[in-house]
Amino acid sequence: MKVSLILATLGRDLEVAEFLHSLLNQTHKNFELVIIDQNKDGKIDTMVKPFMSCFEVLHVKVNFTGNARARDYGISFAQGRIIAFPDDDCVYEKEVLEKVIAEFEKRKELSILVAGSYDFSSNRFSIGINSHRAQYFSRFNMMGVEFTQFFNRNRIDGEQFHLDHDFGIGSKYSGAEGFELLYRLLRAGGTAFYTPEIKIYHPDKDHYKLGTGRMLMYSTGIGAYIRKFTNEQDVFILYYIVRKMFVVPILKMMLAVILLNPKKLTYSFYNLVGIWRGFLAYGR
Repeated sequence: MKVSLILATLGRDLEVAEFLHSLLNQTHKNFELVIIDQNKDGKIDTMVKPFMSCFEVLHVKVNFTGNARARDYGISFAQGRIIAFPDDDCVYEKEVLEKVIAEFEKRKELSILVAGSYDFSSNRFSIGINSHRAQYFSRFNMMGVEFTQFFNRNRIDGEQFHLDHDFGIGSKYSGAEGFELLYRLLRAGGTAFYTPEIKIYHPDKDHYKLGTGRMLMYSTGIGAYIRKFTNEQDVFILYYIVRKMFVVPILKMMLAVILLNPKKLTYSFYNLVGIWRGFLAYGR
């Protein structure tokens, strides 16, 4: 079973090299890497070239920016049955692809497989929604994050398998492109499974110590995708309106007050502000 890895990249080089080296060690060899290169200075050209003799690489240079748009463009080149969108600053454990294929072969009905995101550690989770328990999930408890998602093209609605260009880095709303796609596919009847036994490493950028600016930027995407499905009169999105726009942020702020943690309080506050900002701005 062939895997197509679509890597959209802009502005990074050393991190891209780390990811490429992690692919060299994959125990499953039937894969291709489609690089959608948004750099204008050719900064990764010499870095990519040596790997072309080690595994299948398609290096596509584009004159546009936007993570969702680049990934969406990459789908048109993909030849594999399984498609994933690794970040350009993540690293795969050597058995990632082997374990992904094993799960899809074991669970014949599976449309979407989600791996765990780890902060370059075998036991500490990084960004996204993670759990120590493997589980099937629905759109009411979506798991993972966009770079930990693997899609079986034979088991998903092809008309729904595209990214919304309004979401993601370089777009109108800087975040939530993965959850927007995941929600759509699950709504269309896709079956999804999460397992922490598949480990993808990524720096932890969700922590409040990294500042409120990042949270404010990314949380607008959450509010915007909630508004998108609200506009479509999807009654199930009411769950996320209650959870993401009221209950969870307020509980986090209350906990920060109890723990006398002003930085966490500020971070949670801007999370709430960003979500409402995205919700109110979407569609204008």
